[in-house]
Amino acid sequence: MAIYLTKESKVLVQGMTGGEGTKHTRRMLAAGTDVVGGVNPRKAGRTVDFDDRAVPVFGSVREGIEATGADVTVVFVPPAFAKAAVTEAADAGIGLAVVITEGIPVHDSVAFTTYARSKGTRIIGPNCPGLITPGQSNAGIIPADITKPGRIGLVSKSGTLTYQLMYELRDIGFSTCVGIGGDPVVGTTHIDCLTAFQDDPDTELIVLIGEIGGDAEERAAAYVREHVTKPVVGYIAGFTAPEGRTMGHAGAIVSGSKGTAAAKKQSLEAAGVRVGGTPTETARLVLEILETRRDSTRD
Repeated sequence: MAIYLTKESKVLVQGMTGGEGTKHTRRMLAAGTDVVGGVNPRKAGRTVDFDDRAVPVFGSVREGIEATGADVTVVFVPPAFAKAAVTEAADAGIGLAVVITEGIPVHDSVAFTTYARSKGTRIIGPNCPGLITPGQSNAGIIPADITKPGRIGLVSKSGTLTYQLMYELRDIGFSTCVGIGGDPVVGTTHIDCLTAFQDDPDTELIVLIGEIGGDAEERAAAYVREHVTKPVVGYIAGFTAPEGRTMGHAGAIVSGSKGTAAAKKQSLEAAGVRVGGTPTETARLVLEILETRRDSTRD
C-alpha cells in the first residue's frame, strides 16, 4: 500500500521539454514511474526520447488526460506560469498536482491551492521535492535509489531532510515519502498526510519533519493527540537558528516565542511524539520504537 501515489499512477509532466523537466522526467522513468506524456502547447505532437521510451507531448493537460488516462501531473514550469498551469490541470480534472516550482508569489499559491481544492485536485507543494512510493512510483525530484519499500511513512517540509531520513532508515524502508514544501501556503499539510498514513494498513510508523516558523507542527501535534494511534517520531529543523535571522524556507518566520523549534518540540512531545535533536537521533528513535514493537509481538 501507499498514499497518493502508486505503480498504477499515470503521470504527466508540465514543463517536460525544459531543462529541469527533461532531467527529472528521465530520473522518474528510471525509478519506474509511468510517465505517459508531457505538456507544452508550443511543442504539441512531438515526442521526447528518454533512453528506450518515447514520451509524447500534448498541447494541454486535458488532451493528455483524454489520450492517456493520466491522473497525476508534475509541474516544472517557471514561477510566473505556475498559477495558470495548476489551474489548467485542475480544470482538466487531474487528481494530483505535484508543484515542484519554487519562487511562486504567495498570492498565486493561495489562488491556485484554493481553486484546486474546489475542483477536487490535491496539490503537493509548491516549492517541494514531490513524493515517492519506493519501488512503485516517483513524482518529483526525490532520489529514488537511497531507500527501499518498507513500513515507515514520512512527511516533511524540507527536501534535504527528506533525503537524509530516507537514507538513514534505508534498511527499514518506506511506504511513501511526501515532501509538502516549506512555503507559507501549501496544498497538502502535515495533518493531511498523518490522516492518510493512519489509514494506510501498511504504514507502521510515521516520521514528521517540521521546521521553525508558523504553527503547522503545533496543529499537527493536536491532531496526533486526538486521531493518530500509530507511533509518530518528529524532528524540527532550526534548533540552532540565531534569533532574529531569516532562515531557509519562506515559511520559516518566527514571531517572538511562537514558531520556535523548542515550542514545536514541546507541543509534539506533549502529544506523545518522540522528537529527535538531530536527524541521526531521529532515525535512532525510529529504530528503537520498531524494535520494541517487534519484541512485544514476540512475547
